[in-house]
Amino acid sequence: MRSLRLARNHSKSEHERLVYEGWILYDTGHREEALAKAEESISIQRSFEAYFLKAYALADSALDPESSKYVIQLLEEALRCPSDGLRKGQALNNLGSVYVDCDKLDLAADCYTHQGLARVYHLKNQRKGAYDEMTKLIEKARNNQSAFEKRSEYCDREMAQSDLGMATLLDPLRTYPYRYRAAVLMDDHKETEAIEELSRALAFKPDLQLLHLRAAFCDSMGKSAEAIRDCEAALSLDPNHTDTIDLYNKTREPQP
Repeated sequence: MRSLRLARNHSKSEHERLVYEGWILYDTGHREEALAKAEESISIQRSFEAYFLKAYALADSALDPESSKYVIQLLEEALRCPSDGLRKGQALNNLGSVYVDCDKLDLAADCYTHQGLARVYHLKNQRKGAYDEMTKLIEKARNNQSAFEKRSEYCDREMAQSDLGMATLLDPLRTYPYRYRAAVLMDDHKETEAIEELSRALAFKPDLQLLHLRAAFCDSMGKSAEAIRDCEAALSLDPNHTDTIDLYNKTREPQP
């Protein structure tokens, strides 16, 4: 927020200042006012940033078909305006997301990079295509632990285990691989090993999902005291987490 205010204060033109004011308004929950600033900026001069702001703010709600069509038009207008490659890449990614929501998967594929294309293939039930796109990303990326993690969603269990093992090797602090491995261990009726896997992750991060999952595992094993302890720890992080509240109430009920 501070950087946006500084940018606004040092704007070289009125249309640029209006865009920064629009982002400040949007980030503080004033969506309609942000849209008005974007429209005022466009009325002065067409620019990538003004169209992008307007499209972004409009897309931040449930879109009906007509609204989606309008957001697409705004993003296409933004892409016709001069800007750097990074910002245009963001606009293309947003455009792809709107196309996916409209079930226009072929058009979405034209907008996305490897990870986005993998999502499109996945939605088309083409898992091999999704896997291949993530493989291309892994080969290109320098920090590719997240790509290994994502690719695990598009392959069988054994290959997923291998990818998540590599993700943990590259970044031991990512929690999703621990949750996945613990779930696989539970499916294989290796309850103690599953609990240990979650405990390894919880040793470095008190994570809500990890605590909830370990509580659920403990409850399924009849370890009510441990389940209650983990539920209470999870609720200290998020007192309104519905699944944990339900589990907590269940574990505290007197057993018949």
